[in-house]
Amino acid sequence: MPPVPAPAPTPDDDATLVARCRQGDAGAWQALVMRYQRLVYAIVRRMGDDEHAAADVFQTVFSRLLQHLPRLTDPSRLQAWIVTTAKREALLQRRRAQRTVSMHREGDDGEAVPDWEAADDTDGPEQHLDDLQQLHAVRGALDRLDSRCRDLLGLLFTDSDERVPYEEVARRLGLPVGSIGPTRARCLGKLRALLE
Repeated sequence: MPPVPAPAPTPDDDATLVARCRQGDAGAWQALVMRYQRLVYAIVRRMGDDEHAAADVFQTVFSRLLQHLPRLTDPSRLQAWIVTTAKREALLQRRRAQRTVSMHREGDDGEAVPDWEAADDTDGPEQHLDDLQQLHAVRGALDRLDSRCRDLLGLLFTDSDERVPYEEVARRLGLPVGSIGPTRARCLGKLRALLE
């Protein structure tokens, strides 16, 4: 009996979507997130945690997935990776919560009353995911820029504690100081075109 050939990958199976994500396809990333977001929430809720904990786990799982996409050795086992990561993160958050001090006191009726009100200015999971997707797109576009533009933008747009003065940028790249501004403008134009 001849061996049965493996089924051909479909355009929306996990391995294909991971490959497309690795190429910077935002639609493929959105498809992966939509496919597995309910699973992550269900895992955390089944473990007895509330929706807030589920949202935190969701953010962490997909943030880690974005970081690990280039290193996933078997993209067809993505669901197992997500399940394992969600369970581990939920357990880790539970342990962290047990180590924190409560900011509530017991009221006259026996109910917990907050000692102070903190403004909830944190972004929701959708905003965090949108930020991650934008960051992924910018990184992909930077990788496609020529090395001169990539090096210049890398030196100019770093964290504030690592900023490099124009004189140092000019020295490192062998450019006149006066040409940095116009060169930066051209490089940013190229980056914008890649992001459109």
